[in-house]
This record gives sequence, C-alpha cells and structure tokens, in this order.
Amino acid sequence: MLSPQTIQIVRAVTPVVAANAQVITRNFYLRMFSDNPEVQPFFNQAHQLSGMQQNALASAICAYFTNIENLEALRPAIEVIAQKHCSLGILAEHYPIFGKHLLAAIKDVMGDAATEEVMAAMAEAYQFLAYIFVGREQCLYEEQTAVDAGWKGYRPFIVDRIVRESEVVTSFYLRRLDGRRLPTFKPGQYITVSIGHPTTPTSPRNYSLSDRTDAGHFRISVKREVATSDGVPDGLISTYLHDVVQQNDCFLVGPPCGEFTIKTLDDDRPIVLLAGGIGVTPLLSMAKTLVHQNVKSPIHFVQAARNSRVHAFAEEVRALKEDRDNVQTQIFYDEPLDDDVAQGKCDLVGVIDLNWLRNATPWSVAEYYFCGPMPFMQSIYASLQELGVDEARIHFEFFGPSQSLAAATT
Repeated sequence: MLSPQTIQIVRAVTPVVAANAQVITRNFYLRMFSDNPEVQPFFNQAHQLSGMQQNALASAICAYFTNIENLEALRPAIEVIAQKHCSLGILAEHYPIFGKHLLAAIKDVMGDAATEEVMAAMAEAYQFLAYIFVGREQCLYEEQTAVDAGWKGYRPFIVDRIVRESEVVTSFYLRRLDGRRLPTFKPGQYITVSIGHPTTPTSPRNYSLSDRTDAGHFRISVKREVATSDGVPDGLISTYLHDVVQQNDCFLVGPPCGEFTIKTLDDDRPIVLLAGGIGVTPLLSMAKTLVHQNVKSPIHFVQAARNSRVHAFAEEVRALKEDRDNVQTQIFYDEPLDDDVAQGKCDLVGVIDLNWLRNATPWSVAEYYFCGPMPFMQSIYASLQELGVDEARIHFEFFGPSQSLAAATT
C-alpha cells in the first residue's frame, strides 16, 4: 500500500499535474521514443500524431492521482488497460522504461516544484500502480495459455477468405497456419494483428472479432480509414489490408483479449446493442452468439449507418430475428440514398436519439452495449444518463486509446 506521506503529497500536487498533464505526456513520449525506440511499435503512430494517445494518458494520470485513496473506483479502467497491454505483449520489464521517462517528464515540466520529496512520492505512486498492472497482466497471460487451444504471444495465421461487406468494410476470415483449432473467445473481444507492412512491419493493430464464438474461424471486419483533414496519416494498416492482402497470405495474430463482453445473462433482462458504423463488429459477435446459443432474453439490435453504400452486414443483421420471437432489429440511415427508403433498406431515417431510446427500448431494466464513432457514443451515453440508466447497466468499447467517455462527453 502507499504510505500516508505519499498520498498526502500526491493529493497536494494533483492540481499542478492536472493543469500540465498534456504537456507532461507529450514530453514523456518524446523522451521514451528517443531513448528507447524498441518500445515505439507498441504505440499506434496515427494516435500519436493526432494527440489521442497523449490525451488518453493525461486523463489516466489525472484519474489515478484524483483517486489515489480510492483505487477501487479505477478497477474497470485498469482492466481495460491491462487487457490492451496483454494484446500488445507488454511485459513486466517494460514498466521500468515507462516509469523512468514518465517521472523525468513530470520533473521537467514541474520545475522547481518537483522537489526530491515530491519525486520520491511520485516514484512510489508509479511503482504501486505498475505492481497492480503487472500482477493483473500476469494473470491474463496465464489465462490465455490455460484455455483450450489458447496461446500467448503471436501465432501465424492464414487468410482463408476475403468478403467485401460494403464500399468501405471488408471481412477477413482467418485460420491457424498449423491447422489447429481456435480457442473459444468471449463475444465482443478483439485480436491483435501484426502485418509485414513495408514501412511499419511490427506495428500491431487491434481488430474486434465480428462473428460468433464457435464459428470455426476468426473473422475481423476492417473499415478502410483515410487521412483526416489535418493530415494525420491514419489508415496505414487498414489500407494495406484492403489493397494488398490476398487469400492465402499470412500474418501474425495474438490471442483474443478485451473486457467488452456480455456482463450478465439473465433470461428476464433485455439486452440492447447499439452499433454505429464500424462499431457494429463486436456487437454483431455478441448478437450472433446469443442467438446461436438460443438465449431467451429479449434482444434489441440497433444499427446506425449513413446509407446502403456503406452499410455493412445488412443481411446478417436482418437474419438475427428469423424465427426468433425474442429478437428485434432496427436499422437507421442518417443520409439515405434516393432509393434506400423505397427499397426497405432501412427502418428509420435519422439518428438514435433520446426520444427514440425512451420510446423504443426498455430503458428502465435493459443492459446497454454500444460502440461506434466518438460523436455517436457521446450522444448515446448522454441520452442514457438523461434517462437515468444506472452506470452498472451501461457498457461500451472505444476503438483507440482507452479513455473515459464521461470525460470525453463533458
């Protein structure tokens, strides 16, 4: 446990650290990548250039210092980050590297305020948090190898089949190169893919598994990303997958990870799955698994897309409710093409908003799972809060650096 003196010092300097958190994290990454370039492949460079990773780390530091006496409040966030660390292969020996440069960045930014006593407290606080992460991640690594057909690290996989789902989404069906069967994963989890890209050959990416758990293959469904208006070169790996990877190609795959899974399974409690854009992938895995397992809970699957041109998995979503009295599906288009409505390609025109959620979903009792672009998630989260849905019944997944949706919404 942390010493009372360390807790007191951390609480005292929290306002200063919070006011300079983003400066500290930018300093941290510059230092670490310069002195220890071997750890750079763990980090998505598009997220670095956009500032997403620095902002997420800044939020995490502030959350830790603010809750220094109530770490139980951080347990969900710690689990998210630990799962991500295991997906990337971060090990106990990496934490001294991270700690060295983080403490140096704090000292550099705080200047004269970073006294010897303050820095000793910072070091103790970091070591304590690192101890928590290392312990949890060791358990996760052990779980990965203990599961039937499981493994730790990377294994070679072959692209068995490629299916175009829309103008912007393509699915890749993967099987192990050695022919061994695949472990059963939890619907909603992701795998890590390491591709031999010519410019970033070791840069891993996480992709949600988009099919049910016992389908006999891993399926990832990848959206072609493009550079943003500010010139951030996003989509390096997704473009490579779309334009270069072919059937029978091989790349390395890590075991399933992630905590965004069905939390409870009560036949009397409705489950509402809200998908925006490519955020459909983990939710479709959940829905297909629940239907395949003949779960009796009421299931509401709601998908939002621009129009039929970019709408992925239209037939799979419609098929969820075939011969199922307990399954309902709704498809929203917010920018339908001329004939989308007439041809019945969507059920509603517009967006999923507060009034629709209030009138069309069992908000007083349902478990809500949602994933999609940040504006979509902010809107859903704010609407559920407005309805008074308990936080314990709200579950979501970020595609990108882990952060607090409440903070992002604010």
